[in-house]
Amino acid sequence: MNVDDCKRAAAHLAASLVKPGMVVGLGTGSTAAFMIERLGERVAKEGLKIQAIPTSEESTKLARAAGIPITTFADHSVVDITIDGADEVERKTLHLIKGLGAALLREKIVAQASRRFVVIVDVTKPVDQLGQRVPVPVEVVPFGYEATAARLEAMGAKVIRPRRHLTGELLTTDNGNRILDCAFGPINDVQALAARLDGTVGVVEHGLFPNMATDVLVATEREVEQWAP
Repeated sequence: MNVDDCKRAAAHLAASLVKPGMVVGLGTGSTAAFMIERLGERVAKEGLKIQAIPTSEESTKLARAAGIPITTFADHSVVDITIDGADEVERKTLHLIKGLGAALLREKIVAQASRRFVVIVDVTKPVDQLGQRVPVPVEVVPFGYEATAARLEAMGAKVIRPRRHLTGELLTTDNGNRILDCAFGPINDVQALAARLDGTVGVVEHGLFPNMATDVLVATEREVEQWAP
């Protein structure tokens, strides 16, 4: 299987975990898109009755196009299951880096409100230590982001600031903020770094998701492996 086939296999297995009557958190990104597509098929062909809380405007559009009913936290404060991708998964701990799709704030809100948080990835995403391959996305308020970037650099990050679209235009998140991609290198203590980022003025949220995944589905060329903490 190629990478897209791996993503689709993991996404379809995750979609099979959704049961009638559930409130489902819909992740953001290419792997989550395959899952949303599959859930839409189940809604149309099986009559699956669910309600969904998407983690981005893009996922909202995909869900509506797939015929999946949308709800909000005003009506459901608890999500039964959230299914989302990740940019890196630490093998032993299942700590995550998320946010290369710029939806990390809403993704974390939905994940924390979920009884079950299922992460779907292809075989390229597991690593021995977070930060080996990708930076940590950090969502910051636009005001004074230069000062926030300086504080992040003082913490040891190489800050790529701020993220832009391929067109060169500044990227603005669904929440009206900026993204600073912070390369810390291999992270020895994920929870300690997460706490430092949480305490940094100007930081709205960051892409470290420690101790949040309840299941990780890893699609290899042969099978989909299910990992648990």
